[in-house]
Amino acid sequence: MNGNNDRKSNRANQGQDPSPQSHTTHRPIIPPRGDYQTLLSFQKAEVVYDITFRFAHKYLGRGDRTVDQMVQSARSCKQNILEGSKAGTTSKETEIKLTNVGRASLEELLADYRDYLRVRDLRIWDKDSKEALFVRDMGRKTP
Repeated sequence: MNGNNDRKSNRANQGQDPSPQSHTTHRPIIPPRGDYQTLLSFQKAEVVYDITFRFAHKYLGRGDRTVDQMVQSARSCKQNILEGSKAGTTSKETEIKLTNVGRASLEELLADYRDYLRVRDLRIWDKDSKEALFVRDMGRKTP
């Protein structure tokens, strides 16, 4: 009985492509990535880096280790988004890990900016202050 079914099955499949892709449009499991320059997160990280570089060199003392730390945190964020995007072409897990490293670098940078304000007795804006809302609104506008 099994032999009969096998022969019928073989005859029914003759001339047909047994691959599952023969009847559907092929879609990659991992979508193509790597074009980091179009990512909004990369674009904003690049702006953060540029501003941090200028801020640290203008407002922090020469020889202050905080200059290097802040610039490196900002750079690390940008570079990890770039690297994660490129790695995303082959590994979503690596992309997520690198993106999280970038996020952690931003948190470190934020702490440095808060330290700068605190030790100089400058006001730290509440996230919903009119100043913070104004700056966030500026970031949403396209040039």
